[in-house]
Amino acid sequence: MSVTSRYRQAWEGYWSEIPAEAGAVFWDAEPALTVAVHLPLFAPLLADPGLPLLDLGCGNGTQTRFLAGRFPNVVGVDLAASALDHARRADPAGTAGYRVLDAADQGETTTLHAELGDANVYMRGVLHQCEPGDRQPLVDGIAALVGERGRVFLVELAEAAGIVLKGLAQGPGGPPAKLAPVFRHGIAPGEVADAAVPEYLRAAGLTVLASGELPLVTTEHTADGTRIELPSKWIVAGRTA
Repeated sequence: MSVTSRYRQAWEGYWSEIPAEAGAVFWDAEPALTVAVHLPLFAPLLADPGLPLLDLGCGNGTQTRFLAGRFPNVVGVDLAASALDHARRADPAGTAGYRVLDAADQGETTTLHAELGDANVYMRGVLHQCEPGDRQPLVDGIAALVGERGRVFLVELAEAAGIVLKGLAQGPGGPPAKLAPVFRHGIAPGEVADAAVPEYLRAAGLTVLASGELPLVTTEHTADGTRIELPSKWIVAGRTA
């Protein structure tokens, strides 16, 4: 069994048991607090806003549907078919397209690029949840999808988030209710060094065009009612002449 196969099975199991209501997923905060904050950082650097936009690791499609209201051709892609079942049910009007994609598989990303051409890619909090051996292949897959004209907006947990997550997991009552299923399915967030992310991009032939820091807002709260936010970093990258 490959690394990716284990990862796919873990996510299939997770999404198969998650309820459909809004806010049930730990990281799936409402778009006003997530993608709507990211878009002003991303959109001005798009070389061609008319390219297809891929929401990579779209999960149940909350952010995908927001993007579909602002770009002409949006496709939510995910490794787990059960995640896309949630996404399609939540989007009965079909405002976006949805398809299963293993972005760490060169054959699959090459095939999708041949179909769509260059694309812009939005990816939030996926790389740190990959097995270490899949991280560079995943970024190589993103590079294949963006081609010459596309751009990628990447948000990943900062190293400092690991301390927060460990504190949550080891609390006296165990991890928060929405975080517990993630750990139970063996997809606990891994640690990616802050300096590693731009290096993955450079190794894939992409140039970092802009970067910064933002909290990754979650749907969970501490015992005193404070919304949990995790330190994260964002990068816009693409090929340059």
